[in-house]
Amino acid sequence: MQEIERKFLILEAPDFRKDALSKNRIVQGYLNSAPERTVRVRIRGEKGFLTIKGKSTSDGLSRFEWEREIPLFEAEELLKLCETGVIEKYRYEVRVGKHIFEADEFLGENEGLLLAEVELKEKNEKIEKPKWLGEEVTGNQTYYNSFLSKFPFKEWQKERP
Repeated sequence: MQEIERKFLILEAPDFRKDALSKNRIVQGYLNSAPERTVRVRIRGEKGFLTIKGKSTSDGLSRFEWEREIPLFEAEELLKLCETGVIEKYRYEVRVGKHIFEADEFLGENEGLLLAEVELKEKNEKIEKPKWLGEEVTGNQTYYNSFLSKFPFKEWQKERP
């Protein structure tokens, strides 16, 4: 299955949380984080998932994605085998026009980072942008979760003057 999505930074205000349809805690790790094929284990709420993603297209908009729900205890065991750098975040689903934006508030080593993604049916699909949406970072691998697991946001903050 081909995934098409755009990714954005989130501005601090106005607050997107007040319009959320749902909020879930996510913990995820990577069994393989090579850009050609990432293999992710995720616990979202009380459910486990195994996801395989292919390499992104040159514009970063699209890539192969395969995901299956797995038993929670299996996801917990697989997380123990993951590469160093587990990602923790709250995911809020926010309806804006015809789309659902997934707004992520990162925790732990990536605390302070706020990102939003929106899945599309086609690359040129128009979206309504909420006031809290900031700079588009689609295709910027720095904001991929697999990158953040190795080079957390808190480390970026230390490097700033």
